[in-house]
Amino acid sequence: MQLSNTGFAIIGTGAIAHIHAEVIQSIIGAELIGVYNRTASKAQTFADQYNCVAYESLQTMLENQQITIVCICTASGAHLEPALACISANKHCLIEKPLEITVERCKEIIDAAKVQGVRVATIFPSRFHPSSRQIKQALDQGHFGDLVLGSAYVKWSREEAYYNSAPWRGTWTLDGGGALMNQGIHALDLLQWYMGSVESVFAYAVNRRHKNIEVEDTVIATIKFTSGAVGSIECTTAAYPGSLKKIEIVGTEASVVLEENNILNWQFADGFEAGHLKTGSVSRRLAKGGASQPMNISSHGHRLQIEEFLSSLHKGVLSHVEGEAGVVSVEIISAIYESVRSGSPILLAKHTAPR
Repeated sequence: MQLSNTGFAIIGTGAIAHIHAEVIQSIIGAELIGVYNRTASKAQTFADQYNCVAYESLQTMLENQQITIVCICTASGAHLEPALACISANKHCLIEKPLEITVERCKEIIDAAKVQGVRVATIFPSRFHPSSRQIKQALDQGHFGDLVLGSAYVKWSREEAYYNSAPWRGTWTLDGGGALMNQGIHALDLLQWYMGSVESVFAYAVNRRHKNIEVEDTVIATIKFTSGAVGSIECTTAAYPGSLKKIEIVGTEASVVLEENNILNWQFADGFEAGHLKTGSVSRRLAKGGASQPMNISSHGHRLQIEEFLSSLHKGVLSHVEGEAGVVSVEIISAIYESVRSGSPILLAKHTAPR
């Protein structure tokens, strides 16, 4: 495919779709051509705002040969069907997290893309900030020594109005889970990216504030990594007033604390910090998070990821968050939910999924 002037389309018109639209229109060489939503009036309103075409059917939109990449921004449990349609139409896909809500549905997307020869990536913008990359580089270069502990904290606040804003929110069928699957997945993805593959989990989940949703509003899980390190994740949408997500990585030779996209503190026994990214170096604009307001987030990570995906297509190389990487977090979350239901530790079936 010719990618010098890349045409994009968006499926869905919710808040996250607006971030995709704004980012696409800000990238030189990218063009937002169209949008599709099952509710035609919503698609038209979106199209008027972003000066693109509102398509009455998904099939008609996918017949447009100018469209190369489709951003899928539907409810989490409704990614599979439009993804398969896009793949069948020979379109690359950028799919909002999670890739899908079960490992099986994720794999169906990935397998279809391999057969068709198109590319699929999961949106995990937290991986693309310079601070996140700097930590990953230090880990890969061995500056942390042996990993000891990895912890993630997502203590956010969501009003009842958030869950009432759409009928799919707070449901197993379309949300796929609660605080962990929807809000905590970014932190969990970073945690496993840093710490390595997961061997087993043990978890508890409760509803402390939101009593009328099917899924959890609070979960805590202990994690054993295949390296021998251990860790945990605490996640809630019941906190007041809500705080920025935090990742802590502890090794025998170094420790780091990452709050949103800002390194609060890191220390290295070997002096690695000298000449590298300094603590507190990320601006407040980029350190925003959805602690109390879902869309109080920077679009910078989305821009970095979409630019990287475009670059990978141009170069004919894999994207940093190719489809298979999107399965890992879903596999871990599924195991955590299984542990909650069974009251027992859950051994993950395999530990070889790409990270």
